[in-house]
Amino acid sequence: MEFEENQTIITEFWLQGFQCGSQYKIFLFLLFLITYAATIAGNALIIKLVIVSPELWSPMYFFLSHLSVDEILFTTNITPNMLNSLLREDGSISIEGCFVQIFLFGSFTVTECFLLVIMSYDRYLAICVPLNYHSLMNQKTCNQLSIGAWMGGLTISVASCFFIFLLQFCGLNVIDHFFCDFTLVLQKSCTDTYMIETEIRIFSILVILPIFLFICLTYIYIIFTILKIPTNTGKQKGFSTCSSHLTVVFMYYGTLIAVYVAPAKGHPYKLNKILSLLYTVATPLLNPLIYSLRNKTIKCVLDNAIKKQLWDGGRSRPQLKMAA
Repeated sequence: MEFEENQTIITEFWLQGFQCGSQYKIFLFLLFLITYAATIAGNALIIKLVIVSPELWSPMYFFLSHLSVDEILFTTNITPNMLNSLLREDGSISIEGCFVQIFLFGSFTVTECFLLVIMSYDRYLAICVPLNYHSLMNQKTCNQLSIGAWMGGLTISVASCFFIFLLQFCGLNVIDHFFCDFTLVLQKSCTDTYMIETEIRIFSILVILPIFLFICLTYIYIIFTILKIPTNTGKQKGFSTCSSHLTVVFMYYGTLIAVYVAPAKGHPYKLNKILSLLYTVATPLLNPLIYSLRNKTIKCVLDNAIKKQLWDGGRSRPQLKMAA
């Protein structure tokens, strides 16, 4: 591949991040640090509750625990580097590090898409086909679906990123974003990237839109089934079971479609940054909050765990005193 003499081959990128005064960067650092810590704690709590609580040993919570694992990995791929950039005002990242971030971003994003559609299918079977639910959604099927979601995310990310890894980059290395967004990275390539951009956009459309439409279709069937329930209590229980998942779906897919499926020319970079913050920082935090605050079973299990911990703690102190 030939390059002009005045072009410099890029060995690292510089992420501009948030262009604001130092006092605002300190505020953003503290805000994102607290958000990141709360995200890890909230999702880890859901994972632990699902593992140790027999009340949560069901397919719905099994997939929810996988979603929490994905959220932890997804936000960890982006937020620590963003925090380092804000604290040290050093936005440099090697090309290899940038490629790894792009690959992991794609893998965890697609995995979450698959997990959300599996969870909607699980709710469809539980509400619309209740008599066959346990035979259709058994432990073997749950394991196969979860493994398929992770392997699907990995495979699609490899196929999408393969040609990006072969590119060489030259010219200015500045990227106006807080992480290595592949659309902006491609702009730094020395060669024509039209085919790669087209391939990635096709992958995005073929993965995101059909999954989103499938989820919408399943919930149409679910809503009609719930409306046929004769009692108001049954209707409220049905809607409360699905409302949390539906909230997460529309929040997550809405931002993804706006950024990666809709025409990119219609979005200024600042708007893309704001939308990116929604699904990279806000959504991983809101997921455990939405599922825990709107789910009676999780709230009951959490309350019982807290009461048990307090009761055990209060009981252990007299025992230590008596032993002394």
